[in-house]
Amino acid sequence: MELLNASLVEWSRAQFAMTAAYHWLFVPLTLGLGLIVCIMESIYVKSGDEKWKHATKFWMTVFGINFAIGVATGLILEFEFGTNWSNYSWLVGDIFGAPLAIEGILAFFLEATFLSLMFFGWKKLSKGGHLAATWLCVIGATISAFWILTANAWMQYPAGSHLVAASQRMEMTNFWDVLSPVAFNKFFHAVVSSWVLGATFVLGVSCWFLLKKRNVAFALKSVKIASIVGLVAIVLTILTGHSSAREVAAKQPMKLAAMEGLYDGTTNAKLVAFGIINPSKTYDNKENPFIFKIDVPIPGFLSWIATYDSKSFIPGVNDILNGGYTQFDGTQALSFAEKQARGIAANSALKQFSIFYNQKDTVSANAVWAEQAENTKYFGYSHIDKAADMIPNVPLVFYSFHIMVLLGGLFLLLFIVALIMKGKIEKAKWLQIIALICIPLAYLCSQMGWVVTEVGRYPWAINEVLPLNAAVSKLATGSVQLTFFLFLVLFTALLIAEVTIMVKQIRKGPQEN
Repeated sequence: MELLNASLVEWSRAQFAMTAAYHWLFVPLTLGLGLIVCIMESIYVKSGDEKWKHATKFWMTVFGINFAIGVATGLILEFEFGTNWSNYSWLVGDIFGAPLAIEGILAFFLEATFLSLMFFGWKKLSKGGHLAATWLCVIGATISAFWILTANAWMQYPAGSHLVAASQRMEMTNFWDVLSPVAFNKFFHAVVSSWVLGATFVLGVSCWFLLKKRNVAFALKSVKIASIVGLVAIVLTILTGHSSAREVAAKQPMKLAAMEGLYDGTTNAKLVAFGIINPSKTYDNKENPFIFKIDVPIPGFLSWIATYDSKSFIPGVNDILNGGYTQFDGTQALSFAEKQARGIAANSALKQFSIFYNQKDTVSANAVWAEQAENTKYFGYSHIDKAADMIPNVPLVFYSFHIMVLLGGLFLLLFIVALIMKGKIEKAKWLQIIALICIPLAYLCSQMGWVVTEVGRYPWAINEVLPLNAAVSKLATGSVQLTFFLFLVLFTALLIAEVTIMVKQIRKGPQEN
């Protein structure tokens, strides 16, 4: 597989990152606002109170605006696998395509079908029928997220697959192994964190109505639902985040090391509350990783999070590159140099296999490949030149992770205070302003989570299988740059259009007559 120049790789990464970041502006609000709409309509059907119907219709309209733009950006994102990352698609398309195909055939059609009933069926369906359509639409969107997140989780932990020498492609060995604990953790964490964003959005917009002293009854009802959903969701986000951290520690130790700015492993590892990364720190110098930091005052807290044993050893960047430590599964970690050598041996064996296979000497071909059975899992390391290429952008991953965690703590406090205030929130202008400010902070928090997930996986397109420099399409760098700016303009225009329409709809308020 041909390796392409660094500039092309970086521009292709930038284009995909920009597309994904724009797309993720819309997805969490769809999932979070969808749940709140379902709850409000359920209350309306049970109580018969028309005010709950008005509230449902208002938030449903905002949901629809956001949903439409999200679909447009999502389609372009999927096409980029074929245009910018064709080597990736060729190598793993049989595996990666399966969950995406299920998402398109099952989940997307489910949500699309019931979306129309949800919006245009108020006078056509009974109350119960319309409520069912609303729930099924939101459930369809959630199922859609499950299959997309399963595909992404497989990139983080490529279970249930192996490299087939004859086709020189990855093939699935067990579909159910693809649905790994990594996939379920990623799904639950992404969905419940989206509920947090949706609740924060509803709470903030409702507080805007209270600030303007408009539609007060509607705003107070919305505040109540948003606060309850938000509090439950942020607690679930913390719990699923903890589970995800354990999976990262076991399967992506380099990502965990970057998240904590940890260069030298230690037992009784402390969790960093926050710090300032030393910009001159590299893996091969002795400088302190931090200019300043504050640790969580619980001894061995990082070790406990990773293994439920506060005395366990957590490897740092240098340990992962040098090997020699005992991994969580009890095996001895190999150094980068050892993995690279094994990967080169596997790559050489694959070339020999191809020669014998083309000569129809399958006995010799299979014998050559069988000799490298233990080394095939290191095949991707043959495309990485040096140890330094194994290290993600530590400052970016570290700051993104800690900003995400700190904002999560802020949202927990916000929802608790909003529930305690209850009816008094109408007069608490300070809380109304904070709730408004938290809307963009919720989007920032959500984006930071994806930065940690994707940048922390560097240099892999598929973790420890396919590096980025072997996954990208053979394109002119200039063409990728051109499409980057075209998409940037297009997505920015779509975002401005969505925000403009949303603001107009919010200013219009619920139609209560």
